[in-house]
Amino acid sequence: MPGAIPPAPASERLHALDAVRAYALLLGIVLHAAMSFLPTPVRFWFIEDSHPSQLLGLLTFAIHVFRMTTFFLMAGLFARMSLHRRGAPGFVGDRLLRIALPLLIGWPLVFAPMVVVVMWASQFPHGGPVPGMTGWPPALPRFPLAHLWFLYMLIELYAAALLLRWVVTAIDGDGRLRAAADRLFAAVMRSRLAPAILALPILIALSLDPHWVGFIGVRTPDQSLVTNLQAWIGFGAAFAVGWLLHRQIALLRVLEQCWLLNTGVAIGLIIVSFALALTVSLVSARVWAAPFDLATIRLLGAVSYAFAIWTATFAAVGLALRFMAGFSRTRRYLADASYWVYLIHMPVVMALQLAVSQLDWPWPAKFATILAVALPVMLASYHWLVRGTIIGRLLNGRRAERKPPGIAVLGPSALT
Repeated sequence: MPGAIPPAPASERLHALDAVRAYALLLGIVLHAAMSFLPTPVRFWFIEDSHPSQLLGLLTFAIHVFRMTTFFLMAGLFARMSLHRRGAPGFVGDRLLRIALPLLIGWPLVFAPMVVVVMWASQFPHGGPVPGMTGWPPALPRFPLAHLWFLYMLIELYAAALLLRWVVTAIDGDGRLRAAADRLFAAVMRSRLAPAILALPILIALSLDPHWVGFIGVRTPDQSLVTNLQAWIGFGAAFAVGWLLHRQIALLRVLEQCWLLNTGVAIGLIIVSFALALTVSLVSARVWAAPFDLATIRLLGAVSYAFAIWTATFAAVGLALRFMAGFSRTRRYLADASYWVYLIHMPVVMALQLAVSQLDWPWPAKFATILAVALPVMLASYHWLVRGTIIGRLLNGRRAERKPPGIAVLGPSALT
């Protein structure tokens, strides 16, 4: 790896990273749309389509490996940028308005139609309650945050980052500890072993979970107000890496230069992880007798999965830096729309999954129908009901207009 990494123009860097964050959210819609097609023994969604697909099972697995780690890495980077732009009081106020308020207002508005769809699903074969859903009111700390758990965890991570920053500033008045940490982080990022080094914490957490299997991924806190340790380690580490990357933004060039290597390794690791996860499921269901004991297979799966998380995350960021630099009206529009679309997508996707689940269509036609109906409808709602309104300004801030090349045009984003 090169010893010195030349900085990229600010505008190119920000456009690429904003695209990464937006596509991480939009990939979540693709993932959730595919969940009703998961084949046995992978099925865990409450809607089971009559035409399952092994290919969609691999697709959801691959997206699940890196999507949220990539998102939280970007969130950490943009959080530090926003903090330095606004100052601590302004940062806190901005996060309360654009993260906490959408969570408080959006959750009941989204969860209510989800409950209606679940009740509708009970009339279909294999339909019924969402796994993990409890009676009402839930026994705290259990709480069905559903797909909005990421907002809840962002609030926790912002609070933790501010507290840690205050402690570090208090004990490191001359900045020597921070300078040493920067040098260590730069050395790690410039190493070809960076994904393996960063994977160690989550590898330990996954390997210590006796019930973990690759299809679960990092356990998300979608059913509790107490965030589990795996989520803190996996997504908290990604947030911290993003925060530290902003301290040395030129290190992003490392990811850009290694995009091809990371992409190739990530694809291989995802395939291996998928095969090991499938093996664990088959052995656990006593469908197949493996030559190794279950604990060994699960450990191998944790190793490959943890390594795949960071390799695929680096690949996603590197690909964006390599191929999505510069201003694009389409990418800018999708970046603005992605927050709103992701907030509202779940009941829409669930209803469409249920509507096509028993049709005698091939799975590609059903899956395409779900996306072809859901995405235009949700984008239209953003364009006509949100974009030019106070809701749009609340979610995305003031929209930046296109500037001449070389000038950073990215406005503050809600998910920074």
